[in-house]
Amino acid sequence: MVPPKKVKALSRADAEAIFSRFHEIEPEPRGELDYVNAFTLLVAVVLSAQATDAGVNKATKKLFALAPSPAAMVALGVEGIEDHIKTIGLFRGKARNVFALSQILIDQHGGEVPEARDALEALPGVGRKTANVVLNIWFKQPTIAVDTHLFRVGNRTGLAPGKTPLEVEKALHKKVPARFMLHAHHWLILHGRYICKARKPECWRCPIAQWCRFEPKTPPPNTLLPKHV
Repeated sequence: MVPPKKVKALSRADAEAIFSRFHEIEPEPRGELDYVNAFTLLVAVVLSAQATDAGVNKATKKLFALAPSPAAMVALGVEGIEDHIKTIGLFRGKARNVFALSQILIDQHGGEVPEARDALEALPGVGRKTANVVLNIWFKQPTIAVDTHLFRVGNRTGLAPGKTPLEVEKALHKKVPARFMLHAHHWLILHGRYICKARKPECWRCPIAQWCRFEPKTPPPNTLLPKHV
């Protein structure tokens, strides 16, 4: 992730206003990965590294129909998994990780996805971000998964300035009101994906622009057109 430009952190009152606005717009935000149970959620998140959710969903539709459990996934073998995820970036390494984590779930966790962070992060291909997604979505824990979108939004807006994903995550845990914590990372990721974009943020339609520290804010498209003489 690119080191962010330093901005002044927003106040707790501003953070309260921002998440209140997000809640007004979408009280129950959802992630965009498709899954049918805790295991397929875990696999989908592992596969989503450096890939789009839409691309992962397309590849996993048939995969999850055939292998919705660790035992079924192991039965496919690495090559069988590869055959279904060839359209996803880094598919060979991801296939090996999915096979290996499935075997570990069988051997060490009775075929179930563990609820403990340490156990999740010990699985092949699973880092802190992936563990946070699973803990949040499936186990309803108030974790925050910092991807590139959330990292950008946290720094650009002033909500949670930080040089690393972990710094941003810790800053958000201090800043986000407790009642909004469960959905905080979904709101911020979706905001970064569709409005606060990397190259040209759509500030003219941003619902939290009045509190955001980003300057200069991008004007509406019609003001970017050349003026006729």
